[in-house]
Amino acid sequence: MVSALATVEQHYQVIINKDLEGICSKYHATEQTYVVLEGPRLTTVGYTKIKEGWTAFCASAITLQSIEWTEGPFVQESSEMAWVAGIIRLCIQIGDKQFENIFRSSFVLVKVNSDWKIQHEHVSVVHPDPYGIGDWKTRATN
Repeated sequence: MVSALATVEQHYQVIINKDLEGICSKYHATEQTYVVLEGPRLTTVGYTKIKEGWTAFCASAITLQSIEWTEGPFVQESSEMAWVAGIIRLCIQIGDKQFENIFRSSFVLVKVNSDWKIQHEHVSVVHPDPYGIGDWKTRATN
C-alpha cells in the first residue's frame, strides 16, 4: 500500500502533469472534502467544486515546472487517518514569465478502500506583515 506521503507526492506530480483524472483521484469524493486555496476564492467545499476548480486549472495557462519540499515534509500516519505538512516551493511558468512562490502546505488524508484520499488540503502563501507590526517575536526581543 502507498503511504500518505507518497500519495501527496503523487498528487504533486499529477498536478505538474495537468492530469485531471489523476488529480481528482487523490481526493475523497465527498461533498465534505474541504480545500483552503492559495488563490482569491479562499476555499472550495465538496468534491464536485474541487473537480471544477482543477478542470479550470488544467485548462489555464499556468504550468508548474516543479513542486518541492523546502521544509519537511512532516508526517503522522495511523491506521485510518494521516497528515502531511511542510513548506513547498513552486516553480511556475505562465507564457514566457517564470517565477517561484513559497507556500505552506498541509493535508489530512483518510483511508478509503485501503487507499489514502485527501479529505482536507490547505495551501497558503505567507503574508509579509499580517498585523502591520512586522515580526512580533523580533519586536518583543528588541
